Amino acid sequence: MPSNRATGHGKRGASRGAPMVRLRIGFVLIAIVLSFFGARLVQLQGVDPQAYALRAAAEGAARVTLVAERGDILDRNGIPLADSIKGKMVVADPALTADRAPEIARLLSDRLSIDYFRTLTALRGRQEGSRYEYVARRVPSTLASDTLAEIDAAGFSGISLQDDPIRDYPAGDVAANLLGYMGTDEPLGGFERTFDEQLAGVDGEATWQSTSGRGIRIPLRESTLKAAQNGAPLRTTLDRDLQWFTQKVLAESVQRYRAESGSAIVMDTRTGEILALADVPTFDANEPSEADEEDLGSRAMNDTYEPGSVQKVLTAASLIDADKAFARQKFKVPGSLPRQDRVIGDWFDHGNIRLTLAGIIAKSSNIGTVLAADAFSPVELVSYLRRFGLGQRTDIGVRGETAGILTAGEAMTSQTKDRVAFGQSLSVNVAQMAAAVNTIANGGVLVSPSIIAGSAVTDDGTTVGTDVATRTRVVSKQAARATAKMMEKVVDPEDGVAPAAQVPGYLVAGKTGTAQRVAPDCGCYDGSTTVSFGGFAPADDARFTVYVVIHAPRVDGGGGSISGPVFSRIMGYVLGRYGVEPTGGKPSRLPVEW
Repeated sequence: MPSNRATGHGKRGASRGAPMVRLRIGFVLIAIVLSFFGARLVQLQGVDPQAYALRAAAEGAARVTLVAERGDILDRNGIPLADSIKGKMVVADPALTADRAPEIARLLSDRLSIDYFRTLTALRGRQEGSRYEYVARRVPSTLASDTLAEIDAAGFSGISLQDDPIRDYPAGDVAANLLGYMGTDEPLGGFERTFDEQLAGVDGEATWQSTSGRGIRIPLRESTLKAAQNGAPLRTTLDRDLQWFTQKVLAESVQRYRAESGSAIVMDTRTGEILALADVPTFDANEPSEADEEDLGSRAMNDTYEPGSVQKVLTAASLIDADKAFARQKFKVPGSLPRQDRVIGDWFDHGNIRLTLAGIIAKSSNIGTVLAADAFSPVELVSYLRRFGLGQRTDIGVRGETAGILTAGEAMTSQTKDRVAFGQSLSVNVAQMAAAVNTIANGGVLVSPSIIAGSAVTDDGTTVGTDVATRTRVVSKQAARATAKMMEKVVDPEDGVAPAAQVPGYLVAGKTGTAQRVAPDCGCYDGSTTVSFGGFAPADDARFTVYVVIHAPRVDGGGGSISGPVFSRIMGYVLGRYGVEPTGGKPSRLPVEW
């Protein structure tokens, strides 16, 4: 019995020892594993953490540019003249596209109409180790999605899409001469470039860990986000519908008279706000590459020309303001007038005639204007013309504006003064001359013209817009009113030269202009003319000023017969559009002869 108990006790001891051995072995194994992880942790965090982090990021990071949406360019009523529509950016991950780059490039270049070799370079990576390459920008969303579906169906990988708004000009060529246009990555003209800092916004960026070339995000993994800041809108003083109508009427006239080009402007007489500023030829801002280079800007602001007889009303208003002339003043006007270096003539043949100052304006007599302007010295005349705004930029915010040419009074000869008095030997741009005529309409006060509502800063740091418009007294209210009454005679069917500029039911004041054109290659007159008409209505309570200029018509005619009808149609439209009622005033009864 004792021996049996001893045997039983030994078996129980053995069974207790076996678990202890296994437990010790387990602790050893756990210690080995923990030691391995500890060593790895020291390696990752202590020895070279940045290298491993960069390697991990390179292998699985997705970095996406968040493209800022460009600010809209709006008309005065908030209607977009330029906006952004949905588009896509096609992006490649060269790590996934390089091996099959030729096949993918062929498909993408065919579907997206992009260059094959540039696409091939992007798919292979422009830099070693690149994981992100642009393939195509601003692709219409539907086209981009359909193309990606073909990529997937063909078994290719590494191509993805990102939001990339497309600049759009909803009305095509309406105000394109002012709006400008966009290139692939930057603005290339007009307001788009001048006010780019306001319109562009700032791109953002997002980064996250992804599982594939599609940029699919791994949940709960680290990510960063810098949100895009969209651009701010730019509101103009333009009226889209009036701009469209002005362009249409102007284009019809340029075509009818086979002219080289034309410009027209509509201003609010009281505020100086430009409601329309048209150029013909122009271009579709959505397709600028299809236009001739010379049509991509604004001729109205960039080109200069001699204003011709429209200038005479500035001379007359200045003389009246200086108490050196008056509307009923009598002049004996010969058929020709020999002056120092040449003989001055009129556009119409006549012998000795007797005209009042009002008649000189109504008949548009060069000789009569020179005789009246003899009361001024060159310095006096130039001083007034500069106060009207000639010889200096309007700075409304249109790129490339010219200041025109007005010789300093101290340097001006009497011969040059004679020609300047009736609109030759000086040059202007359209906005300058319109603002000068508008000064007479506005009771002798020059309101600096504006095309930006509120204020905005140009790329050269100039603040422009209605908020910074200025008002300057140029001539007295009495002188302006007397000049306006003389201008009414210009459209008189019996006494004037431009009855076609009348607007039925309204009193109209205006002035024709016909000037010789200077050829740029020789600096001499080339035999062609610039014909124009500038005026305002209602003449006795002006609301709008319209100025029309047509260059080098190939059909005989002058400012009254060619530009006058364009003025009439545009003025009639704007008066009706803004609900301006006829004043019921009586036409001027100033005598033109004596």
